[in-house]
Amino acid sequence: MTESRIRFGIGVSTALDEAAETLRLTAEADRLGLDLFTVSDHPYFGDRLDAYSIVGIALGGTTRIAGMVNVTNLPTRPAPMLARAVTSLSALSGGRVVLGMGAGGSWGDIARMGVQKIAPADAVRAFEEAINLVRALCGGGEPVTFDGEFYQVTDLEPAPVPAPPIWTGSVGPRSLAVTGRVADGWIPGRAADWLSDRFRESRPIIDEAAAAAGRDPRDVATIYNLPGRITRDPLPATRDGDGRWIGGSAGQWVEELTGAVLDHGAGGFTLFPVGPVDAALGPWAQEIVPAVREAVAS
Repeated sequence: MTESRIRFGIGVSTALDEAAETLRLTAEADRLGLDLFTVSDHPYFGDRLDAYSIVGIALGGTTRIAGMVNVTNLPTRPAPMLARAVTSLSALSGGRVVLGMGAGGSWGDIARMGVQKIAPADAVRAFEEAINLVRALCGGGEPVTFDGEFYQVTDLEPAPVPAPPIWTGSVGPRSLAVTGRVADGWIPGRAADWLSDRFRESRPIIDEAAAAAGRDPRDVATIYNLPGRITRDPLPATRDGDGRWIGGSAGQWVEELTGAVLDHGAGGFTLFPVGPVDAALGPWAQEIVPAVREAVAS
């Protein structure tokens, strides 16, 4: 994993009453040189902003940073329209989009929006179809006819825009295998990190599926959603009794993330601060991220 491929991001709020602050923070993250901002996708909650609306407005107010829905609630956003949304955002922003994809995890909430509930195995097959269809509808070329189990389109013209990187939030074995076959990145669920059982048990499934599909497993990056505190002074312990990362001083973060890249092949990190995002953004972008980049490069 080379330094140029490592991405550093920040997670921002989708709360309706924090809209102005979210846009201010994405602009500040852009100014400070972060690679990515991400927002969650929970359209069944009335007090949340629509995720793709946030990404569109935020990209319009920035010049360098990429935006991502972390991860797209696929059952509520059918693949053909999702393809049109991400290619439009990519064209409008100069390619500053990452497509996060999930099969759908909160089916009780999803069903309240009028989406027919389907079995987990069906959801995973629909997930793979959706990724393949989104890719087919990017990059120009001949009209696409797709006759799948869940999606059917006829003579649909692809947008003349390259497909964005596709990162998944796969959790179960079947969806992890999909990630290995067709995705560019994987975000471990439940904020699991490189020392977790989830990573140790899940990543081999991705690698085996990638190799079986004729791909280099290293082409599927692991990008971590990483909660934690950034403290002024070092903490006596940077992990809790269950081994989960809790944070520490800037130096402790740098040591931990550098090791994650060099020893465990981490491809990126999205910080979800414990406490105000505003207070953590500066230390993250100005102290920790540059130091990790320098340490990895050397």
